[in-house]
Formats: sequence, C-alpha cells, structure tokens
Amino acid sequence: MKRVFFLLAAAVLLLPATAAKKKQTVQQTDREYWCELAYKMAQPVLENMAKGELQKNMKTEFSPSFDKRDRSVVYMETFGRLMAGIAPWLTLPDDDTAEGQQRQQLRQWALAAYKNAVDPASPDYLCWGRAGQNLVDAAYIAESFLRAYDTLWTPLDDVTKQRYVREFQKLRRIDPPYTNWFLFSSVIESFIAKATNRKEYDEFRVNTACRKVEEWYVGDGWYADGPVFAFDYYSSYVFHAMYLETLQAMVDAKANTRLDYKKYYDRALKRAQKFAIILERFISPEGTFPVIGRSTPYRMAAMQPLALMAWYQTLPADLSNGQVRAALTKVLHRMFDQQQNFNDGGYLTIGFCGSQPETADWYTNNGSLYMTSLAFMPLGLPADHPFWTDAPQPWTQVKAWGGQPFPKDHRWADDITTRDKW
Repeated sequence: MKRVFFLLAAAVLLLPATAAKKKQTVQQTDREYWCELAYKMAQPVLENMAKGELQKNMKTEFSPSFDKRDRSVVYMETFGRLMAGIAPWLTLPDDDTAEGQQRQQLRQWALAAYKNAVDPASPDYLCWGRAGQNLVDAAYIAESFLRAYDTLWTPLDDVTKQRYVREFQKLRRIDPPYTNWFLFSSVIESFIAKATNRKEYDEFRVNTACRKVEEWYVGDGWYADGPVFAFDYYSSYVFHAMYLETLQAMVDAKANTRLDYKKYYDRALKRAQKFAIILERFISPEGTFPVIGRSTPYRMAAMQPLALMAWYQTLPADLSNGQVRAALTKVLHRMFDQQQNFNDGGYLTIGFCGSQPETADWYTNNGSLYMTSLAFMPLGLPADHPFWTDAPQPWTQVKAWGGQPFPKDHRWADDITTRDKW
C-alpha cells in the first residue's frame, strides 16, 4: 500500500514537468513562422541602417560574374527590396503581442533608415545616381512607400521627403532598357504624382510605361519582358505588382490624362488573378516550384502576385485563403528550414534554395535577394483575418496527385476595353 502511495505521489510531482514539456512542444502557427522568418531577414538590415552602420557591417556577396558597376549598389538593393516586401506588415497597429513588439521595433528602425538613406551626412547615404541600377532599387523604395503610405511616408520629416523627391527626379537621366525597366520609372513617377499632388511628376514616363506594358501582354496572365517573350518569372518580379501600383497611384493622385487608369487597373487586376492561379498550380505537393529563367536567386519573389492577391483580398474564386496559405507556408519551410540561406552575419546568401553562388547572374549580389521578402505581403492582413485563421486546405497539385477533385483550368480573355479619353 505504501509503495502505491509513493508511486502516486511521484506521478503528481511529475505533472508540472510533464505539462511544461507539452507546453514547449506546442506547434508554431503559420503566422508565427512567417513573422519569425520575416524578422530574421529584416533585423540585421534595419537595425544596422537605423544606426548608419549597414555599409560598415553588412557581410556582402557578389556574383562570380559580377559586372563593372559600382559595388555600393548592394546596400540600396538590400534596403529597397526588403522594405517593399515587409511594408504591408508594418502598417498594422501596435499591440502587446510578441509579434506586435517586433513589428513596432522594425518600424522604428525603418523610419530612421529611410532618413539615413537620403542624408548625405549619413554613412548609410545610398548610392543615388552612381549607376543605372539605381533606377531599379529606387523603384522598390517608392513601392514600399506606396504599400505603406500613411505608415512609412507620412511620418517622415519634410526635409527627408524633399530629398526623396529630388533623388527620384534625378534618376530621369537614366534611359531604361526596353524591358520591365519602364515600370521602374512609372512607379517612381506615379509615387511622385501622389506625394506632390501631381505637381512634380513626369506624365510621359507613366503613360509610356502603361502603353508598352499593354503591348507586351501576351495573354493568360503573362507579360513579355519587352518585345520578345521569355519564359521566366519577370511577370512575378515586376510586371503585375508594379503595373497595378502605378495605376492605383495615378487614381489616388486624381490624375486626369488620356488614360483611364481605373479601367486599366481593373483589367490588370484580372490578369494578375489569372497569373495567381498559374503560380498556385506551380507549387508541388512537396512545396517546390519550377526553377526557370534568369534571376532565380530571388527565391520567393516568384510568388509575389499570389501573395499580392492575398493581401489585396482579391484571390480568384478557385483559390481559398486556406489553400494559398498552406501552399506558401509549405514552400517557405521547404526553402528556408534546412539549407544555408543566411551567412554568418545574418544576411541572405546567393542561391535559390541554400548557398548556390553558381546560380547568380552578372548583376546579382546578396542585396538583390531581398526580393524574396515580396512573398510576405499577406502579413499585412491582421492575425484574425481568414487568410490566417481558416483551416489549411490542400492546394491544386495536392488534390490532383492525390486523386481528389480539382478545378479545371482555362484561358482567361480580357473583357475590359480601354480607349484614350481624348
């Protein structure tokens, strides 16, 4: 009898330890995982740049075939591309959660970093005007302002705002190649139109980009990168997002030109929805997707239109919140959980899934890779949004390869016609 008593007493004493162990093994939610990964990418960049120490401390890496451009472009690429991705997340209001505290810290660092980026007295003054590449990454900075206008642009002091407008305008001397680069000019100019009440922007650069993008649309959600189609992810990296944002900024600016920006926007949105369907179908049951075309080290940026439609809350009917979140989360785990994607300084390494420097193009440095943050836009939806709270659901390839019913896919034709207003 005494033995039974002692065994029961020992079991009772072990209960707290057992409960603690169970508590430690509580599974991380999808949102917690996304936030953890986004913070891991952003923290070393923004903490250093807020102090004016990014160019001093960043551990950089360049393509083995890197061309002769000024290597200081790495810092502008890092900052602009990172901010374009995490800007939606930083728009959420402060709260007392662990995520909320991280978000508040990142926002504080980001606002200081924005100031340093255009302050000639700061060690982290970016390489404005030193290379044609500046047009690209200035566009991502402008894009970050468009994605979080009230949070990241409005709070800046007047001197900093004036400096940005001047730096953006100086980039007009860069003649963009006859490719997706037209959209870098249009994003910058449409932002200027919005920020200056249409007083200081270049209408021709906006409208020419819009007309060329329309010419380069090849159907079913795909854009050619210039006059010739290339089977790559530039419809993801640049076209869908920057075209929509150019058009929306012109609507916001109440610009009255020959183009009906609202009609153009509505048509471009439908094209983006179709492309989101294609991207979701690219994701295998194992969480991989096809590695095609140039710029593959941009990693998750290939999924930007799918993330954008989720953040805009405009996912097409065939795509549910639960299946898109489950699919993107699976890809994030597959890409980032095991391979060496970060160097010992905490910065991204060149590669697609790990350190793979041979995948780099002649223009690639490890600042370029922060375009992968573009897939994190759904973090701009609050934690209680159905994107985060709906049960995970199988995505299309899981259904198809698992013998389950799945929706058929058909070509989407444009059903909106635009004509010049005069």
